[in-house]
Amino acid sequence: MTSYLRFSLANARFLAFGTLAATLSGFGQTFYIAIFGGELRAAFDLTHGEYGLLYSLATLGSGLLIIWAGRQLDRMPLPRFVTFVGLGVALGCLLLASAQTAVMLGLALFLLRFCGQGLFTHVSATSMGRYFDANRGKAVSIAAKGLPLGEAIMPAIAVALIAAIGWRQTWYLSAAFMLLLAIPLLLWLLRGQGRREEAHMAHRRSQAKELGVNTAARQWTRAEVLHDPRFYRVLPVMMAAPLTVTGMLFHLAALADGKGWSMGWLAGSFTGFALAHVVGLLVAGPLLDRHGARPLLRGFLWPMAAGLAIVATVDQPAAAWLFMVLMGLSLGGAGTLLGALWPQHYGVAHLGAIRALVHATLIISTAITPVAIGVALDGGLSMEAIALILAGYLAGATMLAWTSVAPRPQTEKTT
Repeated sequence: MTSYLRFSLANARFLAFGTLAATLSGFGQTFYIAIFGGELRAAFDLTHGEYGLLYSLATLGSGLLIIWAGRQLDRMPLPRFVTFVGLGVALGCLLLASAQTAVMLGLALFLLRFCGQGLFTHVSATSMGRYFDANRGKAVSIAAKGLPLGEAIMPAIAVALIAAIGWRQTWYLSAAFMLLLAIPLLLWLLRGQGRREEAHMAHRRSQAKELGVNTAARQWTRAEVLHDPRFYRVLPVMMAAPLTVTGMLFHLAALADGKGWSMGWLAGSFTGFALAHVVGLLVAGPLLDRHGARPLLRGFLWPMAAGLAIVATVDQPAAAWLFMVLMGLSLGGAGTLLGALWPQHYGVAHLGAIRALVHATLIISTAITPVAIGVALDGGLSMEAIALILAGYLAGATMLAWTSVAPRPQTEKTT
């Protein structure tokens, strides 16, 4: 813990940048947009199915476009890239606040999903993975705490603002916040980025010289990664936590109805979810730095699988909290792995392009899951049966990835 604190203080500004970027992704995350669901469906006269389809299409479009946009982080200075992302979120907020048709609503949701949930998450994880080496796990886990911070405070703020000034004015205020406070703060936290980039490149040259040209860490391109069989064995396990969380939370009302739980009780369980998410990040970061990705990859999904099994077999209200806590623990491990696994195994030269590909796959999976579960529910399947199916998927994906990750390299150096 002492080394964790010392590392945090030594890199406070850049870690704060990564954390803030992860928090700002909340403007495009399901947990935040879902707060406005009732108002949006009423304003645009949409059924649950029509609204869900519009949301899934916006998410799918975001996932496809991020394959191209994410790789620009390898070519564009980080401050400029972040400015464009922040402006995109602000534009999405303005469009949503002023939307008069379902088409405008869909475009606004696309911008929020693409720039918020997509690119702000991509910026946070990629920048932490690129500029740290031996402490990569700590950096990624610290920055990723921005997401549970958003989970803990943004829904409550949104509910209060909707009650006080209305949903449209809340989105206007969100745009103003992004333009006047968030973007300037991000750029201030990035002061000195040029020196950090120079130090990073000097370290890479020094490492290559020490190890020798033939033994230096290989820098994979995205095309090479696509031809690596290990990538396809690991991808299902990396998709598992996001698609499970999105699917279960999107259909939380159906779970509440089936179990006889109140929505107020389930909403309160988000506190346990956010706290467990933080605990998972705190544990996963040092574990990854000490032992590499292999043990974490083999074990991080088991708490979530256990939580799904509890949902499938227990009807007591306390099961809701236990389920959310176990799901949060696994999500913390997933957040650390998503940032640290790819640079460890494929290098950092093309990290933006590689992570963009991975992130696009995750986004597409989270676009499909709500629709697929909705169809299953319409077909008569219960949430308990769906939870068991998802638990089986988690177990199978973990087994598939069991031997796909090499032991921790012994040549990494601290930056």
